[in-house]
Amino acid sequence: MVVLRAGLCPGLTEEMIQLLQAKGIRTVVDFVSSDLEDVAQKCSLSYKALVAVRRVLLAQFSAFPANGADLYEELKSSTAILSTGSPSLDQLLDSGLYTGEVTELMGAPGSGKTQVCLSIAASVSLGLKQHVVFLDSTGGFTASRLYQMLQARAEDEGEQLEALQRIQVVRVFHIYELLRALQELRDRLSQQALRPAGPLKILVLDSVSAVVYPLLGGKQSEGLAIMMQLARELKTLAREFSLAVVVTNQVTRDSSTGLLKPALGRSWSFVPSTRVLLESKEATWEKATWEKATTQRIASLAKSPRQPTGIQVELDIGNVDVQELSPARPTTPTQGL
Repeated sequence: MVVLRAGLCPGLTEEMIQLLQAKGIRTVVDFVSSDLEDVAQKCSLSYKALVAVRRVLLAQFSAFPANGADLYEELKSSTAILSTGSPSLDQLLDSGLYTGEVTELMGAPGSGKTQVCLSIAASVSLGLKQHVVFLDSTGGFTASRLYQMLQARAEDEGEQLEALQRIQVVRVFHIYELLRALQELRDRLSQQALRPAGPLKILVLDSVSAVVYPLLGGKQSEGLAIMMQLARELKTLAREFSLAVVVTNQVTRDSSTGLLKPALGRSWSFVPSTRVLLESKEATWEKATWEKATTQRIASLAKSPRQPTGIQVELDIGNVDVQELSPARPTTPTQGL
């Protein structure tokens, strides 16, 4: 909300502002939506001067319309698709992670959220030679595990070390540390400070619920406001700087249906464009006279602007090897932009 002040536009004087404020007109929205003839009479101001000021304010603060064709061309030129390092997960996401969007990985503890994030960081840094910012709010980032993933993808030690240098890890254990880190990142990107070292294409936040949950206690309204501020920061970074933003979230069990659902409630549900549910399931394989118990990690598409929800894939995060499962329902995937 822009407050009227002297110097905001030509013709808007301090005296005019005082007269307008006396009649309850304090913001640009108040002014441009008022009946100027009535305002001119009540404030003893020139109607012509008020019209001229409104014309300038509308030109400065109004949104300009854009047609669908222009928006489509802009989308094609600014959108990139980044591989997660897992062919099956890429297929689930309709080729991979899309820049300009927020993708959420949700699941219970032990479901593999951090492992998938590490796999994404390794794939983008090593395979695509892109820089990665990894925001760790749980202490779950393990450099040795990441290095193992890089070793599995590349034999040359120099390539492995270069990939590690392209991954910047920031530990943020409080919401205000996180917001400060995001603001610093925005400033760096605005100043193109990262350009000499290489492009930044992905931001990983593991996990969003760890820093937001403590806010949703007694002062719930204040906590919700801060959570939505975080949501705006993440979506703005994704859109303005063409980043793929990946966040992890916990799950809770719905009391009425018994099904797993993402944490942080309905307000947060509008933030991610795509949601993937990760689950761990025990499986027993029989071969000849022996049995072997293994843990299957299942990824299910819960929300997507491009694919039908309900599709599932099986992930073997440890070996970065995957095997596709049958879809949860017989539907044909739709093609996105």
